[in-house]
This record gives sequence, structure tokens and C-alpha cells, in this order.
Amino acid sequence: MEALIYQFTLLSNQALEDKSFDPSSIEDLMKLFEIEAYNSWAAVELEQQKETQEAEVAMQQAEDYLDSVMESAMDEFRQFEEELESMAKAELNKLEETAERARKMGNLTEKAATIASKKYIEAALNSATATMKSAWKGLSANKVHPS
Repeated sequence: MEALIYQFTLLSNQALEDKSFDPSSIEDLMKLFEIEAYNSWAAVELEQQKETQEAEVAMQQAEDYLDSVMESAMDEFRQFEEELESMAKAELNKLEETAERARKMGNLTEKAATIASKKYIEAALNSATATMKSAWKGLSANKVHPS
């Protein structure tokens, strides 16, 4: 492009100094300018397409990486969720076992209390029976209390 500008400067100076200057030589130079501009435009367009393709490839790589990272994070989350669920189930089972043992202990305590109260009632009845028998014996022997 600089060479064309230099040549245009020479032709312009020649046109000013030479009265027999042929203007078609400037038209030929202008066509060369047009061709050079078109070639520059085509090169810029090609470079832009190349950069666009590179950007698309980079974007696809970034999306693939993001998908990979997200999938890895989801796998890790699922594993963490499974571990928590397993721990929660184990804790629930432990609590259920403790509750079952407490229920059995309550049942045993109830049975022991029932047996103890039956023995207490039986002992009270035996004591009352013995007292009544003793009182009947005293009455039948005609013993009077000294008071």
C-alpha cells in the first residue's frame, strides 16, 4: 500500500509538471488501489473468520470443561448424599434399638412391679389371716386382756 501511495505521489507531481500527462495512468493506479483494498479487506475477513473459529473452539473447550467439573461436583454430591443417608439410617437403627431395649426394660419393670405387688398383697393377706387366727384363738381360750 505504501508503494502505491509513493507511486501516486510521483504521478501527481508528474501531472502537475507535465502538460502532456496521460490521466489513464492514474486510473490504472486507482484500480491497483482498489485491488489492494479488496485484498486487505479479504485478509481481514479471513483473519476474522480464523479468530471466530478459534474463539468457538475455545468456547467449546470451556463448556466441555465446565460440564466435566459440574458432573464431577454432582458425583461428589451424590456420594456425599449417600454417605449422609447411610449415616442417618445407622443412627435411626441405633435409636430404634435403644427404644426397643427401653420398651423391653419397661415391660420387665412392669412385670417385676406386678409380681412384687402380688407378693406384697399375699404377705398382707397371710399376716391378716394369722392375726385373725390368733384373735380367734384368744377368743376361744376365753382369755381376757388385763386392761
